[in-house]
Amino acid sequence: MTARGCVYNANYHFVWSTKYRRKILTDEIADDLKLLHEKIAKEKGVTLVSQEIMPDHVHLFIIMHPKFAPANIVKIFKGITAKKLFEMHPEIKYKLSNGHLWNPSYYVGTCGDTTKDVIQMYIETQKVK
Repeated sequence: MTARGCVYNANYHFVWSTKYRRKILTDEIADDLKLLHEKIAKEKGVTLVSQEIMPDHVHLFIIMHPKFAPANIVKIFKGITAKKLFEMHPEIKYKLSNGHLWNPSYYVGTCGDTTKDVIQMYIETQKVK
C-alpha cells in the first residue's frame, strides 16, 4: 500500500470477544455487525481484507496505515459497534451485565506477505458450517 510519504505493508489480525463470551452475535446481529465493520473501515481509511463473526467473538484481518496504533483501531471498532448494535438491537442489553457488549481484552497479531494467506484462510475456516 502507498500513502503520502510512505509505502507500507501493515497487516493485522484482530480478535475480541463479547462480554462473558455470550453467544449473541448471530443472525441479523452478525449481519449488522459485518456491515458496521465495513462502514467503519471505509470511513477510517482501513482496508478490511477479511472478517468472520462467530457467536461469541470477532475476527478482523485488516491493512492499515502505520500512523494508526492497533490499540486505537480496536477502540474505534469496538466503541462504534457497541453503540450502534445497542441502538439497532436493544434486546441484547438484557443478555449482558452493565450494558457492555465487548470484553475489554483483545488479541492483535501482525504478519507480512508470507503469512497473510494463512491467516485469511484461518479466519475463513472459523465459520461454523
